[in-house]
Amino acid sequence: MVGTYILRDSLQLATPPPHPSEAPIHNPNPLATTLSPPSAGTKLSLTVISPRHTSLKRLYHLDSANGTRSAIPPSIQESSNETQSLGSDSSQHRANGTNGFDHTDERTPVFGEGNPSLALANAKDSKDAQKKRKPKGNIIKSNSSFVSRVIPHEALPKRLQERNLEGLFAFANINRAVQWLDLSSSIKEENLTKILFTKAHALCHDVNPITKSSNHMDVVLGFSTGDIIWYEPMSQKYARLNKNSAINGSAVAEVIWLPNSENLFIAAHMDGAIVVYDKEKEDAPFAAEDTSSEELNSTERRSKLQIRKSVQSRNQKTNPIAYWNVSNSKINGLSLSPDGRHLAVVSEDGSLRIIDYHTEKIRDLYTSYYGGMMCVCWSPDGRYMATGGQDDLVSIWSLEDSMLVARCQGHNSWVTAVAFDPWRCDERNYRLGSVGEDCRLLLWDFSVGMLHRPKPASVRQRGSISSHLPIPRNRAESSTSRLRSNSNLSATTVEKEEIIHAVEPRARTAMLPPVLAKTVDEHPLSWLGFEEDCVITSCKEGHIKTWDRPKEVTTSNDDLPSTSGSNR
Repeated sequence: MVGTYILRDSLQLATPPPHPSEAPIHNPNPLATTLSPPSAGTKLSLTVISPRHTSLKRLYHLDSANGTRSAIPPSIQESSNETQSLGSDSSQHRANGTNGFDHTDERTPVFGEGNPSLALANAKDSKDAQKKRKPKGNIIKSNSSFVSRVIPHEALPKRLQERNLEGLFAFANINRAVQWLDLSSSIKEENLTKILFTKAHALCHDVNPITKSSNHMDVVLGFSTGDIIWYEPMSQKYARLNKNSAINGSAVAEVIWLPNSENLFIAAHMDGAIVVYDKEKEDAPFAAEDTSSEELNSTERRSKLQIRKSVQSRNQKTNPIAYWNVSNSKINGLSLSPDGRHLAVVSEDGSLRIIDYHTEKIRDLYTSYYGGMMCVCWSPDGRYMATGGQDDLVSIWSLEDSMLVARCQGHNSWVTAVAFDPWRCDERNYRLGSVGEDCRLLLWDFSVGMLHRPKPASVRQRGSISSHLPIPRNRAESSTSRLRSNSNLSATTVEKEEIIHAVEPRARTAMLPPVLAKTVDEHPLSWLGFEEDCVITSCKEGHIKTWDRPKEVTTSNDDLPSTSGSNR
């Protein structure tokens, strides 16, 4: 049907039974608030094995002056004459919200540049750049108690040799299993490889976009036990990091490869710590190198990174490369800006922190309307961030203006994943999607003109260059950072000091209705991804659904999913 999303594929992953050695969870007090072992719904890391194209960068450098078209159509309306897809690394997941976009950019600074200890290691790495290094352990023959069983496809080499390099690979987690899938195959229900772990549940994963090739992929997996696996699926090699909680003993909520790096990735642990690891370095028992942050007051703790190990440390022979305490509560989501300069971090305490991780400083801190924030992503041009949370809202934030610009109301329960659709974004118009515990998929359209409505004069200072930059102040003055911009104080004075931004009342914030709201599953949804020709969703029970985009459009509001295409 014209203008509708049609269900193309429906794939149900099998939930593995508990390992025989895993004792059942016993809770003698049903009213106890003790957290059960961490688990997560099915999330996907997508990748296309194809040469990297520099033209992908036009996703956030659209030249509208001369009318040239890039990888994004010049309209958020569904278009029938789309350009050819240039590749995908939508990884998880992914909270990054940059599906189809290659983060790598030669202008992105390399993490740790300026540190001779890391520069020496990078110089050694560059000598072996032509030869992709693999982990040393064989996961199929592993005698580790961490790995229970590995089931590769009996014709795996043949399937890899015959597949189209432009086809879509996916890594998916469900319970204690991780599955490697070929979503472009007619037999996609047959795993390329299925790995069962003994007790650990995989919660997150990511594929390195700059090292992938026809015979190599670097995949990193984070687990409920705090362990991290570096996995090369084509050779079935693996290595285990943070073994026995050498660096951090809490579950891994998110993992992301750092831009322009073959070795470094960032992991968010659920105790509120963010750690940078090198996939090839050995672990060493970690002891904080800097404890000065323990003297900070509560406000300063929120607005400053507590640096336990700086990236500028001279001790870089073992992991971690860097270690920061970000929050005293669980980190739920992590996302890198498209230019690779900022981290957006959301946590259970309802905070959104924007971190310049190269300088190891917090740039902005925002608070939800109420409840924890669950997920975060960036727009393809890096101008906006979208978050979803326990307030059932999708919120849109402006990086440049350092403010909340809109709330999106339409979900009936917690929002679990948000993602921008890069094929429906240009320099002024944006398409955003979200899924939640209410089993629904919602799509939202907004434009720059909709978000930047006239504000009182006292608020306009937010657009100044210095509005998000902290200036030195005494502790006694720190309380002014919580004052709203319409206070009796000079707006310029307040905004220059403001890092912690007050909650904006609903009356002062634009409210956006969804252009689509549809129940697409029987179970709570956990992940959302956009590809050029489809939208993919997954739920907490391992159900992965692929929805074909509309082939034609008659109006801008008729792109509802076909009820005949969804499972009943």
